[in-house]
Amino acid sequence: MFDIKQIRDNPEKFKAACKTKHFTADIDRLLEVDSALKQAKQKLQDISTEKNKIGKTIANLSGQEKQSALSQLSNLKRQEAEHNENLKKLQPEFDELMMLVPQPADDDVPVGKDDTENVEIRKEGEIRKFDFEPKDHVQLGTALGIIDIERGVKLAGTRNYILKGDGALLHWAVLRFAMDFMVGKGYVPMSVPVLVKDEAMTGTGFFPGSEDQTYQMERDNLNLAGTAEVPLTAYRMDEILKAEELPLKYVALSTCFRREAGAAGKDTYGLYRIHQFDKIEQVVICENSVEESNKFHEEILANAEAVMQALGLPYRVVIVCTGDLGRGQAKKYDIEAWMPSRGNYCETHSASKLYEFQARRLNLRYKDKSGSRGTGHGTRFCHTLNNTVIASPRILIPILELYQNSDGSVTIPKVLRQYMAGKEKIVPA
Repeated sequence: MFDIKQIRDNPEKFKAACKTKHFTADIDRLLEVDSALKQAKQKLQDISTEKNKIGKTIANLSGQEKQSALSQLSNLKRQEAEHNENLKKLQPEFDELMMLVPQPADDDVPVGKDDTENVEIRKEGEIRKFDFEPKDHVQLGTALGIIDIERGVKLAGTRNYILKGDGALLHWAVLRFAMDFMVGKGYVPMSVPVLVKDEAMTGTGFFPGSEDQTYQMERDNLNLAGTAEVPLTAYRMDEILKAEELPLKYVALSTCFRREAGAAGKDTYGLYRIHQFDKIEQVVICENSVEESNKFHEEILANAEAVMQALGLPYRVVIVCTGDLGRGQAKKYDIEAWMPSRGNYCETHSASKLYEFQARRLNLRYKDKSGSRGTGHGTRFCHTLNNTVIASPRILIPILELYQNSDGSVTIPKVLRQYMAGKEKIVPA
């Protein structure tokens, strides 16, 4: 969400954001409603001033003058009720329209229609060349007895799976390594709810817009979060932080749930696009500064890259084009790991910068050190950023496929062995 003054001052900028990011928001109607609200509020202020003026004189009036003043007061009260009723109709429409306005992308974000037009920044690591016919992760996992998709589907339907034995241990090892790495970087580890209220989903920008992708518990008015970004970012909602507290750096491990609505027939093979997975998420809440946001955007990207490099996985970094950005994202980097079975680099991480977008919706503010700038009384809205540290089992695809051996075994990356009792290879049971 935004300060309406920004939209009043430059409506074309937000109309352009709608076009390049493929979101629908009626900017013209928003400004009409805003103008009507301003007029109604001004009239109410004028009426209040006039009522007070008349009220102060009534005690000194008598006869016809007093009756005339009382009649004026009665008429003003009637007008006041009418304007208040008008406000009750306009305010919800204004709020609804504001929720739909997308964040304009940074100037250096490429304009593009979808993820096919994301722009590569760099590649890291060498793609392995096999001297034998490699298997894909499902073939490997099935032969090793560590992945069971058939029974996962039997238990829970399509896009489900079971990891067992060394498959489960490898999954947990990846997560534990990533969490330990982030704690070592000074991020505060958090264990957070995965069932959250609508306010948290709306505040972080997932509602409205992602209801179809969300498992909603209508009976309890709760939602299964698709990422720990939601509870981490909303953790201090409706609070005024002290400037000295910033930046807040959080990291959480959570199970994530996504309906994948509209993805029928897309990426149905294996562990790539599934309904339930585990993810280490990093969130930064910082002061209202473009420079600080840019700095932390690079930091959270570097954190994820360091994990990929420690795992020895080749990857590339892309800057996401406008058509592939979410409503609140001003800029986003994706990390894409090389997956032999897919013959391509495929997304494993997304690092997003959102400026005030989430903080305004969450009413997440801090007391400015200067005590003069911002939203009044020395308070400003925070800036927020988030990025995947690692998500599994998707990351198991490149690990299994790139670390496989000609005999069907899989070598365990060195940094993960300490979490698997020193084991160096996964071999058939």
